[in-house]
Amino acid sequence: VQLQASGGGLVQAGGSLRLSCAASALPFANYAMGWFRQAPGKEREFVASISRSGRGIGYADSVKGRFTISRDNGKNTVYLQMNSLNAEDTGVYYCAAASVGYNYTPRTSGGMDYWGKGTLVTVSS
Repeated sequence: VQLQASGGGLVQAGGSLRLSCAASALPFANYAMGWFRQAPGKEREFVASISRSGRGIGYADSVKGRFTISRDNGKNTVYLQMNSLNAEDTGVYYCAAASVGYNYTPRTSGGMDYWGKGTLVTVSS
């Protein structure tokens, strides 16, 4: 199983980025997908998740209204559209997959089965 995250980079505060995570060797439609992030010196935290069906979606309070998670089961890819970025959004963003119920949206690191290597997002103020 491989989860390849991409799309990170350096952006000014107020800007936008779109992260992608392509899955391989994974029955993608059978897994809920999530994005987590880890800022320097901090623990990894939940950002957003989407259920297997795509109908269940959850966000951390800190990103609600600014970030949008989506998935394309035909492309085995999950996306994270990030708008109105601020310095507190800086960190390494990881995508992860969880084998859970059809409409369940995982929110904890321990609930995920597979992890990608992460992509760095740096927001300059």
